[in-house]
Amino acid sequence: MTTLQERLNNVIENIPDFPIAGVQFKDITPIFLQPKLYEAVIDDLAKFSKGKIDVVCGIESRGYLFGIAIAIALDVPFILIRKKGKLPPPFISQSYELEYGTSEIEMKAGQLQPGQRVLVHDDLLATGGTTEAAAMLVEKQGATVSQFSFLIGLKDLKGKEKLQRFNATIHQILEY
Repeated sequence: MTTLQERLNNVIENIPDFPIAGVQFKDITPIFLQPKLYEAVIDDLAKFSKGKIDVVCGIESRGYLFGIAIAIALDVPFILIRKKGKLPPPFISQSYELEYGTSEIEMKAGQLQPGQRVLVHDDLLATGGTTEAAAMLVEKQGATVSQFSFLIGLKDLKGKEKLQRFNATIHQILEY
């Protein structure tokens, strides 16, 4: 019997030099062509968090593809973390560094309650900048990031190291 990791490796496509030269893009869209594989991914991610979280926060946009389903599987709320300017007020924001400049993400104010245990989910962990900013948004509202989950982690970009300061468990199904 093949493992979930093997099944995923057989369908995730490597696209060289996309979106820029030198980048090896991991195309996860073939997962959605196989409902049973998608279901297995959700089962894995939900099992990691069962009984350990109160809320799932998903990072725009591909973090929504799995994050909403995780929240449904765990019967907990799902909260959107969006790019600047996409949410109506009231919202809170957090800026973060990019390779060349800065960016900003936002979430609705008041949707998280102090003391809630939060899973921050995204499809991919690269440098960790966006995920770190999402965790800072959670903390600004008095909640605690207890877990991070990702379909894929890119170990050479050291995103895991950036997230260690939150003392949260990190789960990645695949690591390249």
